[in-house]
Amino acid sequence: MRITNGLLAASLALALSSAALAQPDAPPPAPPLILYRDATLIDGTGAPPRPHMSILTRGERIERVAPAAALPAPDGAEVVDAKGLFVLPGLINTHEHLATPPNRPFAEAMMKKDLYGGVTALRDMADDLRQVADLARAARVGEIPGPDIYYAALMAGPEFFMDPRTQAVTMGAVPGQTPWMRAVGPDTDLRQAVAEAKGTGATAIKIYADLPGGAVAAITAEAHRQGLMVWAHAAVFPATPAQVIDAGVNGVSHVCMLAYQASAAMPGAYHHRAAVEAERFVAATPGGVTALFDDMRARGTLLDATLWVYDEMAADHAAHPEGAAPYCSDTLAARLTHEAFTRGVIISAGTDGFSEASDPWPALQDELILLQDKAHLPPLAVVRAATWAGAYAFGHEAEAGTIAEGKLANLAFTTDDPSKDVRALKTVTLTVKRGARYWRKDYVVGR
Repeated sequence: MRITNGLLAASLALALSSAALAQPDAPPPAPPLILYRDATLIDGTGAPPRPHMSILTRGERIERVAPAAALPAPDGAEVVDAKGLFVLPGLINTHEHLATPPNRPFAEAMMKKDLYGGVTALRDMADDLRQVADLARAARVGEIPGPDIYYAALMAGPEFFMDPRTQAVTMGAVPGQTPWMRAVGPDTDLRQAVAEAKGTGATAIKIYADLPGGAVAAITAEAHRQGLMVWAHAAVFPATPAQVIDAGVNGVSHVCMLAYQASAAMPGAYHHRAAVEAERFVAATPGGVTALFDDMRARGTLLDATLWVYDEMAADHAAHPEGAAPYCSDTLAARLTHEAFTRGVIISAGTDGFSEASDPWPALQDELILLQDKAHLPPLAVVRAATWAGAYAFGHEAEAGTIAEGKLANLAFTTDDPSKDVRALKTVTLTVKRGARYWRKDYVVGR
């Protein structure tokens, strides 16, 4: 192969420049200093809004939060005029599935929509973790625009792995025999299974279905021993909601599954379950369910209510009434969420689904409107569900979820006031994730 002198020189120059960029001992650039000046602060704690506040960020951290008059711009700081805007912590969706089945362009499009809609972190609740792990890495280092991702490896009983979704997310391997999606039976070495799940980079084990209460407790204990959280369906079939809560899981998903605690007989398997017995809730919520709420409050067990799912199921059934009715109504789901909230349960905001590609806003904003309008949570409580409670869901409330000095610079700016009506969260104009800015005006729907 003949190489000309010009081509050789160009190749050598490229190699030298690449080597210079890759110098491991080169000092990192100074983190940018940015002052967001004179916004109304909604800090995510549930406290009332504070007008005329400024936030100084250095790199990916919040350095100071103070009244605007007491925080002049330091030398070298860039100033962003936020007068007239409202600022709150970056939003968090506690229930997404980015890779069931794996579809990289779709996942990246949904992540981009999330980010430009104010969402700076999400929980991926079990998928093909080969793809999710790379999406998490790419978003974390800024290769693609998207929220930070905290994800779960799934465990379920062997019967669950007849579900075609398990084949889609383990393609190339045997369903139920992968570190990210494991069939658990009496002979499973839980210590090894949890260790392999942890090796995927997972934050948690998700306990899905078709396991008795004793198995739920054993998985939870081993996961906690190895430093992983445990996220579970609120009923695991045949494990009852009471058994799931008593196992000590960190959080449960799908509020209506708690209603199975009032059923005359607990369904024995996930795919063969009857609807909840709604007639038992007509006069009042049965004492067994309210006792669950009290136990969850005492334990600090999070409820990922997913009202968006029940609303979608109701809409689908209204459009196709010839099909089977949903296992629970959107009305009962909202009522149970309200009762859980009034009894002190920590509520987070998760969707378990995505808005249409043509919708300019993430599904999370609709979940927040449902929490406000149908579950009757006050707007500031809804904001807390989508911020502090979201960070609590994956154990990062010391790092994110509220606006405070030392925490991650994850911020969402709106033109309207979310403390009066959470529809204001559809007026996001700027998202700041780990100090990087994403202006809403730069977002193109569907791309």
